[in-house]
Amino acid sequence: MGKLVSFFLLALIAISMVATTVLASDAQYHIDHSRYGPGSLKPSQCLPQCTRRCSKTQYHKPCMFFCQKCCKTCLCVPPGFYGNKGVCPCYNNWKTKEGGPKCP
Repeated sequence: MGKLVSFFLLALIAISMVATTVLASDAQYHIDHSRYGPGSLKPSQCLPQCTRRCSKTQYHKPCMFFCQKCCKTCLCVPPGFYGNKGVCPCYNNWKTKEGGPKCP
């Protein structure tokens, strides 16, 4: 009897793990690669995109300075306020002399 209860408990846990994984994969954040990515912007679009990107930081001036510098070189600004740099490889891979990220 105890083995049967243990088996059903393990089966229930396994089923819930599979269900959670399936539901989580459906709810992932999808990025529209036609709007973001290398060369997706014109230089004139850098200012509004950097304004959006830097709007929630407390370091607005340095964020805007480096974002515009990166945007003019990479012609790309990642979506959102933070992260998502994988969409713009140039933006993501540009590093400072110390090895930190150059682009916000």
